[in-house]
Amino acid sequence: MRDVRERDFHSAPLLCTAAQCRALDQSGARALGIATYELMARAGRASLELLLQAWPRARGITVCCGKGNNAGDGYVVATLARAAGLEVELLQVGSPAQLAGDAGIARDAALTAGIEPLTEWPLAPRGDVVVDALLGTGLRGALKADYAAAVGWINASGRPVLALDLPTGIEADTGAAAEPTVRASVTLQFVARKLGLYTGAGIDHAGIRRFDALGLDARMESTVAGVPLWRMASLPDWARLPARAASAYKQRFGHVLVVGGDRSMGGAPIMAAEAALRVGAGLVSVITRPEHRPALLARRPEAMVIDADDAAARAQAFGRASCLVVGPGLGRDAWGLSLLRAALDSGLPLVLDADGLNGLAQTGWLPAGPVIGTPHTGEAATLLGLQTDAVQRDRPAAARALAARLGGVAVLKGAGSLVAALADDKTSRLIGVCGHGNPGMASAGMGDVLAGVIGGLLAQGLTPTAAALAGTCLHSAAADQAALQRGERGLLATDLLEPLVALVAAEERRERGRNGSLRPELDPDE
Repeated sequence: MRDVRERDFHSAPLLCTAAQCRALDQSGARALGIATYELMARAGRASLELLLQAWPRARGITVCCGKGNNAGDGYVVATLARAAGLEVELLQVGSPAQLAGDAGIARDAALTAGIEPLTEWPLAPRGDVVVDALLGTGLRGALKADYAAAVGWINASGRPVLALDLPTGIEADTGAAAEPTVRASVTLQFVARKLGLYTGAGIDHAGIRRFDALGLDARMESTVAGVPLWRMASLPDWARLPARAASAYKQRFGHVLVVGGDRSMGGAPIMAAEAALRVGAGLVSVITRPEHRPALLARRPEAMVIDADDAAARAQAFGRASCLVVGPGLGRDAWGLSLLRAALDSGLPLVLDADGLNGLAQTGWLPAGPVIGTPHTGEAATLLGLQTDAVQRDRPAAARALAARLGGVAVLKGAGSLVAALADDKTSRLIGVCGHGNPGMASAGMGDVLAGVIGGLLAQGLTPTAAALAGTCLHSAAADQAALQRGERGLLATDLLEPLVALVAAEERRERGRNGSLRPELDPDE
């Protein structure tokens, strides 16, 4: 199949819920002065165009329809495909007579074109491509038996699948997947991008995501409170580091103090420390077990090492620090908990990861200063008192709950990492979804590197929300670049460090470019 991947964005598109998409349907049609059926017709035309682009050798299609407007889109595709000379098989869940409104109009047009809906499904599809027009954004909870049977039939067909708006079984608002759920080859979204296709199981089932606004002005997205999909190219100015002054000195760029590394876990704070240095922190110190000193200095001599058991040195380190990264390799024993207590009581801006978060859940302690938590699904479940599958069923809600639980900023890691923050009115809201990342990041140490990246940005003056958002995108974009070179399966956390440096350098060039194309005059003595 041809590569029809969604383009990179230079301004952040919004991800919407099902209700927001319905509102845009209605307001968009009014703004254009057209009937809503015209939007359905446009969706059908866009779908057939994409199908023929993706599978140019297809001679026939099988369209699977439900009972709502998504089915209407499918009927339009079927009618247009017949007119284009393709063989068309249309399979219907339930009676075609149940279709009403715009979907009913589309059904009648298909019947007039000589397309006969089949309610008795064959053993296998006749078409070369299957079109999923069963439910779209209409799913709430489990699939009914007849829809579950249709989904199972599609998945067993062995044919490539074009899903219209959403693969059947995916919830538009959460990304949760029913059992079973259509595994699409390509999903074409209409009017607005669906939040559920950019996080959690929705990513797995969507295949290649494409989008068509159906002629609606992109500015109409601003009329709904969607969630931005952030990539490095689209990060807002408030989440970017300013250019460095020529007179800069290292203390200007902060002092990150990494706390962790209990016995057998010395590598975690080393990775966090190097990541903080690589994104530009002026100074980095590590409080850890003394036996980790040789390895840390051999790996990264630019870092400073403090013996965790030296109370005076430890207190001095807290006094010098701009911010803390607590949790990499910290452990859950008394040694780690005592360091966690000191960190929480310091009042310093704090990045909490791994056992820093587990310790918080274990003790009920709260930080005295600003906090950014970076849990994976298991740590999130522990903090919220939930099962991991409950977190995955509604990742956006879990991210908001985590920000409220921490009293600050939360990064819920995983496919489609989410950033949420507590607002001034004490309500938590989603700041955005990270548009970078790949399955190769499911390996040891990735979270330690992320915590170090965020800590390094925080030390340089970004707010906790900005550091969390920029750090998450920077870390995931570096992982994507590393995977292009090394593949996903063998990707290591330290493989991200070199592309991190390259991405930070690109940001520097971007910032310089805003001041024009002139370069400083050469020193005549050089």
